[in-house]
Amino acid sequence: MQAPFQRARRPDQKDQRREAILDAARELALSSGVAWVSLGDIATAVGLAKSNVLRYFGTREEIYLRLTMQAGSDWAAAATTALRDASGAGATAAALADAYVDRPLFCDLTTHAETMFEHNVTAEVLRDYKLWAIDTYMRVGLSIAAACPPMANKDGAALVMASSAFVAKLFPLTRPPQALRELYAREPEIAQVFPPFRPTLTRMIAATAAGLTPGQ
Repeated sequence: MQAPFQRARRPDQKDQRREAILDAARELALSSGVAWVSLGDIATAVGLAKSNVLRYFGTREEIYLRLTMQAGSDWAAAATTALRDASGAGATAAALADAYVDRPLFCDLTTHAETMFEHNVTAEVLRDYKLWAIDTYMRVGLSIAAACPPMANKDGAALVMASSAFVAKLFPLTRPPQALRELYAREPEIAQVFPPFRPTLTRMIAATAAGLTPGQ
């Protein structure tokens, strides 16, 4: 979506342009998958040259790291709300897993955060991201510990980290490339080996939660 001005001069116009770039990157990721979106694709979608996009974000990876923080904050809010009514490892796992499954963009971003996005950004951007991640893990971790007594707060935060690792491994299985889709169609016994996303994620989180809860 192009802005109604050609050059962003005022602070509010610069903010609008940054949001337009993030919106374009978000829509492209939703339609094509994060891994397949280039900086040029984003620039074209927002009606700018690549050099102009780089005035607002240092790299493509920074754009998606910023989107990870936005999407992750939305996930955390949903998970925290669901955890208010949760009690025990099973209900806690369902609350966390459902919040992930309902947000495929965040799942996709989570898959690439450590392996791609952190490798081409400045230390300042990484500091913003890591401080956000620590705060998010701790806030959701407090809600997890309250739902799974006598789990310690730090173990609640550890469960958030473990959950994101499970997502990073399991979510790509939901989007096999064309060659794999052809193989699965031809040999369904191979496809059956790979587990469905929601129940598998829920089961793995529940098992980890039980292991982190004394007396379970």
